[in-house]
Amino acid sequence: MPRVPEPYLLGYARVSKSDDQSNAAQLTALKRAGCARLFEEAASGGRWDRPVLQELMRQLRPGDVVVVWKLDRLSRSLKDLLHLMERIEAAGAGFRSLTEAIDTTTPAGRMMMQMVGAFAEFERAMIRERTRAGLAAARSEGRVGGRRPKLRADQRRDIAENILSGRRTGAQMARLYDVSPATVSRIVNAAQATQLKDENML
Repeated sequence: MPRVPEPYLLGYARVSKSDDQSNAAQLTALKRAGCARLFEEAASGGRWDRPVLQELMRQLRPGDVVVVWKLDRLSRSLKDLLHLMERIEAAGAGFRSLTEAIDTTTPAGRMMMQMVGAFAEFERAMIRERTRAGLAAARSEGRVGGRRPKLRADQRRDIAENILSGRRTGAQMARLYDVSPATVSRIVNAAQATQLKDENML
């Protein structure tokens, strides 16, 4: 029988730029796992546009296996992690995480990643359901989505009247109501626009 060639293992190691860590421990583990080529990167795990990771993805060939020390080295976002898994699978390659003992080249490893994907989809569905329920409750109470306004309508009128009449300055009203000068400016501009509109209708 012809001998099945060994898979080509590509190791990926990452540390965040803000960390005082190094890739040394990861590289040692990846070499011991038999990685023929190593990709090293210093970048946040929450970033999608990591140049070294993208280079690794572009070089994937059928039969290759991407190896990481831990899952969070590949991505700290579950959504991005599953997307990367799909790209690896689409390239005909496999994936291994040494610490979590996940290997998608085996039936058990593929089943585990499918379970992770199912839990992630369940979590997204629950978040969507909670969001819809929250919006429905807000509408039933006469509220709309978004943050509750910091100032009531009467407070906004008070700010506009004091500034437009010259009794107080914008800075004074901002301090009085504990809001930013930009907020005060928007309130005054809106009041002036309404006033001008009313005058034009006369």
